Amino acid sequence: MSPLDLGDLAPNTEVFVAPVHLAGPGTREAVFSVLDNADGWTKTVAFGTDAYYTSPCQRVRIANPVESAYGGWTITYAEDPLGVPDWITTFDRNTPHEIVAAFTETLVHGLPNHFRDYFSGGTHHTGLGPEDVLRRSNWEPIHGSRPYWIVSPDSRAALRARSGWLDEYTELLTPEKSMWRLSGGVDPVHVPSWRAFFSGSTPQHLRTAAATALTSPEAVPRYVGDIPERHRDLVHVRSAEPTASVPRAQAALARRPYAAHTPATGAEAAAPPASLATHGGSRRQR
Repeated sequence: MSPLDLGDLAPNTEVFVAPVHLAGPGTREAVFSVLDNADGWTKTVAFGTDAYYTSPCQRVRIANPVESAYGGWTITYAEDPLGVPDWITTFDRNTPHEIVAAFTETLVHGLPNHFRDYFSGGTHHTGLGPEDVLRRSNWEPIHGSRPYWIVSPDSRAALRARSGWLDEYTELLTPEKSMWRLSGGVDPVHVPSWRAFFSGSTPQHLRTAAATALTSPEAVPRYVGDIPERHRDLVHVRSAEPTASVPRAQAALARRPYAAHTPATGAEAAAPPASLATHGGSRRQR
């Protein structure tokens, strides 16, 4: 199907956009769908907009605090449910939801058996780390850079990897200092449009899932109004007419009317009234 001229389209026009790292965040529906359908997980909605999930084993906690500093998804794992998290991952509000959903779905599916299926000998074990996935998609390192950077062929997405020892509490308190960072935008190294942070102990197979979603060549569903202005000259756009190859993507668009920049919709629509939690006073946010 021939490319479209975005200047000729209304903001509520449904389209497919590539690459994913320049498509904008999209709706949060896919992430909510993974978590709302996860067996045994509990959900609370606070302040009318913020969604919080807890795994059946109480080791994983996932938060989507809309008005926080990052405004996206924060995911923690603690071997001791009442202890300090062993690892933390933060996706900011502008991270494409396909990347968040891939990470979250892999986490939900692997948690019941402590991710054994993703380790050596497991049915989902590939032996590939996130950098292996990126290199297979022709990403190249920036030679001589400190910290280490590897960038996409179009130079619009990047992975930063720190070396050496980093205090785990520093990563927990300050995502920018995490061991790994995925980012995308016109200048993904210095002025990224979105960022995803992974602390040093974040399992490799979860980071690999995020990298796999990031490098997927498939176009993703968006509304024209949701494509960042700075990215419009850099993306490929085609009509969202139904095809046999994209039924799930088309269905995701069809279920939700255009509501760009209305962050409360996803959380409010995903939770029944009985799950609402009422709080007063100030709240602490990351």
